[in-house]
Amino acid sequence: MILIELTDIKKEINGASLFEIDHLQVDKQARIGLIGKNGSGKSTLLNLIAGHDQPEHGHVKRFGTMQLLPQLKDTSTTESGGEVSQRYIDKAIAKKADLLLADEPTTNLDKKHIDKLAQQFKRWHGAIIVVAHDRYFLDTICKQIWVIDQKKIKVYQGNYSDYQKQVRLEIEQQEAAYQQYLQTKRQLERALVLKEQKAQRATKKPKQVSRSEAKITGAKPYFAKKQKKLEQTKKAIETRLNKLEKVDKVYQEDPIKMELPEVDRLTGRVVIRAANIEGYVGARKLWAPASFQINGGDKVAIIGNNGVGKSTLVKQIIDQVEGMSLSPALKIGYFSQKLTELKLYDSILNNVRETSQQSETLIRTVLARLHFYRDDVYKPVEVLSGGERVKVTLAKLFVSHVNTLILDEPTNFLDLEAVEALESLLLDYPGTLIFVSHDQRLVEQLAEKLILIEHQQLSFFPGSLHDYQQRLMPEEEELDLMILETRISEVLGKLSIEPSEELEQEFQQLLKKKQQLNNDQ
Repeated sequence: MILIELTDIKKEINGASLFEIDHLQVDKQARIGLIGKNGSGKSTLLNLIAGHDQPEHGHVKRFGTMQLLPQLKDTSTTESGGEVSQRYIDKAIAKKADLLLADEPTTNLDKKHIDKLAQQFKRWHGAIIVVAHDRYFLDTICKQIWVIDQKKIKVYQGNYSDYQKQVRLEIEQQEAAYQQYLQTKRQLERALVLKEQKAQRATKKPKQVSRSEAKITGAKPYFAKKQKKLEQTKKAIETRLNKLEKVDKVYQEDPIKMELPEVDRLTGRVVIRAANIEGYVGARKLWAPASFQINGGDKVAIIGNNGVGKSTLVKQIIDQVEGMSLSPALKIGYFSQKLTELKLYDSILNNVRETSQQSETLIRTVLARLHFYRDDVYKPVEVLSGGERVKVTLAKLFVSHVNTLILDEPTNFLDLEAVEALESLLLDYPGTLIFVSHDQRLVEQLAEKLILIEHQQLSFFPGSLHDYQQRLMPEEEELDLMILETRISEVLGKLSIEPSEELEQEFQQLLKKKQQLNNDQ
């Protein structure tokens, strides 16, 4: 059953094209993740589907009830951001519409409430289109991904990880096509040079031809005919070369090589030592006395539910409260959501360059990684969206004269491309990294050690999130996972030797079982 059908849609903003849709449809019980860069039109598309906005051209047919869960919520309340988000979610779900349109429902939610929301959406009776920047959440609930890119919408089957695999395959195919294009182009260019050389030789009188032979009737016409044929062949090659369809080279990011102050001397040494520190907000106790230490070069995630004291711990580190010792060689760059350090009327480049001792080449490389290309860097900050200002602030910190980054929820307001770009930058960062995040995938990818705050206890775990989850996993589930992973390895080995549709189907089913087992932890 079709709930929504969009046909020949053209949507504009201030006279400029925002996106175009030839044909899209939403079926009953669909689970669609809508992604795209900030400003690409995700919220506009949801409003258009809900009937709150109209296209400049085309038709939207609705065959059921719609409920829109908006991105912007009323915050004029004493409730926390997470409580406001949850109230809006509960109200929207209570409507029991045929199609739920959810715009950034995970904003301000901690892991516990994101998991709760995922379960609510899994039980939802109707269809869902969700805009979210949380990759784990999109993996958990989605069966289809819509991507707004270059003013078009492309549909991928599967969840977000499946979409990433398909994009990687497209990149590999583009790289293969580019290499084939280069090879064909070079062959034609070499052939053209050879024909030009032969044509030039054909115009000269052969050295070995005697005077009497040169007078023989037909000698000159022979060389003229030969030259004409060579010219025709040359033109045919030129035509093929001109008509050769160009394939663009796959974009490759420039490597990041940074020189940070005293980073080599600090690597592996204790740079932050906490001894019996306590956490309080007013009279409310956040955690009992706890101790831990962080070494230079560590990548540490501070995790826990909303209100447990993650930001309080960050402030204790920065303020060097009693019991918190920092190495004198430590130079900290701190990110919060206030973004007060940017000069609105100055350019992106000048804002970032102002506090940096890195080369302009590296500064531009970092900005390009965050998708500020070429002349984009000369835009004044005042014209940027909130998400773009976050990226500028992060770039400014990244290239500042510091050797330690402390980031409090750095991915808020970033689109998925920007989150993954930031993740790439932080993976390459040679200094110490301490960050607070509810983005489970970011924690999985970056964190080598964890600080956990739960049940009024602060604990330090010297391993990754995966290691921590494995420790918590019941023995029976751990055994099931080991058996699954063994079978996956066996099937993958057989696929590489003798591929078949049956093996491929079994491989995909095993991957889904493994993902489900991990999600149920």
